[in-house]
Amino acid sequence: MRSRTRRAFEILLALTLALFARTAAASSCDELVASARAHEKSGEPEIALRQYNDAVTLDPTCGPAWLGLGELRARTGDAAEAERVYDAALTHLPSLAEAVAGRARSRRRLGRADEAEEDMRAYAEGLANKGDLHGALAGLVELASWFSAENRPPAELACWRRVAELALGVDSALESRARATTAALVLVVGPADPVTHPPRVGLLRSVAARLRVR
Repeated sequence: MRSRTRRAFEILLALTLALFARTAAASSCDELVASARAHEKSGEPEIALRQYNDAVTLDPTCGPAWLGLGELRARTGDAAEAERVYDAALTHLPSLAEAVAGRARSRRRLGRADEAEEDMRAYAEGLANKGDLHGALAGLVELASWFSAENRPPAELACWRRVAELALGVDSALESRARATTAALVLVVGPADPVTHPPRVGLLRSVAARLRVR
């Protein structure tokens, strides 16, 4: 009986110590992040970088530390390192949406447009599925600006249509902007827009049949 009681006590003690250690780590992580942000504002990025690194080493599940580290790397012009940081963050925190957006921006700076767009679209739609429509809209507007900068009106048009859809009843000003932009882009895209100029199925079938005959 005594051995069982002692064993139960040891288990309870171990759990208590583990909980205390986790709480202490979280507290230390928060303090390191706060200090790192203060050093950034003071123009001391090297110290901030060290403290962010210390924070994620101490607690790999500290989201603010990963995001601060990634943003600092991006601001100092190291897009490749920023992408690595966001990848690591998502390994430990797969649901950290801001890391997906940060990685998208880093990949775009690295010239990997397809991956960047995929990330930003996943970020926006993920937030939409969670009910964070304001966050989703911000992501889609940013994505639309990328398409605009790359002179890709069909992709931009599809993006603004999605903005108009999500903004309905959420942001009237953005909805109006989206609908006006959509109307303008429809004129630019013209017959290439599958929504206003759907393919004539009968004609396509006829052409396909002729090709088979030949």
